[in-house]
Amino acid sequence: MTKEELASMLNGRSYEEDITDEEERIAKDNGLVIMMGNTFGGVNLYGALHDEVDAYNEFTILFFNGKRFEGACHYGDQCGTLDKVKELPCIKFVEVTCNYDMESEWKFETSIPHAYFESVKDGKKFYSGIVFDINSIKGN
Repeated sequence: MTKEELASMLNGRSYEEDITDEEERIAKDNGLVIMMGNTFGGVNLYGALHDEVDAYNEFTILFFNGKRFEGACHYGDQCGTLDKVKELPCIKFVEVTCNYDMESEWKFETSIPHAYFESVKDGKKFYSGIVFDINSIKGN
């Protein structure tokens, strides 16, 4: 299964539906990572990576050699080296924004090749997510 096929399978579901065990197995078996916002202000990773990033508002998730760095760097925190770290070719990253005034509207910005999906609440977009290949965050 490709990242596009998996994102299509996840697209349009109710925000109350979590990733099923079968969907996570499919992602893992195909080397795919599902990244999506949660209603508690963090980001969940499923599939080839299984993790939860507790964060809020605007933050950056860093990856090195196919693994996530512990913690997240929030804008406004003392992350003076973040811009320099992001310039390293071995570092991959996703910049995440959650607008709580817009009912948990999530935005993911990254140069990692990915496919996008969104969930709905009362027929309207509620939160979004991306699917990417684990190999795209491994070292050069």
